[in-house]
Amino acid sequence: MVEWTDFERDTIQDIFSKINYEDVGPAALSRCLVVYPWTQRYFGNFGNLYNAAAIISNPLVAKHGTTILHGLDRAMNNMDNIKEIYAELSVLHSEKLHVDPDNFKLLADCLTIVLAARMGTDFSGEVQAAFQKFMAVVVSSLGRQYH
Repeated sequence: MVEWTDFERDTIQDIFSKINYEDVGPAALSRCLVVYPWTQRYFGNFGNLYNAAAIISNPLVAKHGTTILHGLDRAMNNMDNIKEIYAELSVLHSEKLHVDPDNFKLLADCLTIVLAARMGTDFSGEVQAAFQKFMAVVVSSLGRQYH
């Protein structure tokens, strides 16, 4: 079980209360697909992903990016039970979608970069540490089925 400080809990709640899901989610997923092009193989039904401009303007990428970010609400609202909350999602990504679990970390890193850019100086070292701890637990939980 992960131990969360009051600061970490408050920080995660604060981050999610301030972000625009329809901006940050698509930006993070788009960044992941551009920077790590091998991740595109899981999105073959999304149409044109041939270059950065196509990815960034793709409405299916934007929709899924928003869905992913809203999926993080479940973890934020259940910080003491993230592994159990994501158990079914872990099975889905492992057994049905066959997603490489390393991709969860890549997306988490892209999300951190996008948040840092959007939040500016509010994304201090302490805030980043709390967010990255949160995302590490999410990534571990999503990869749980693979172990």
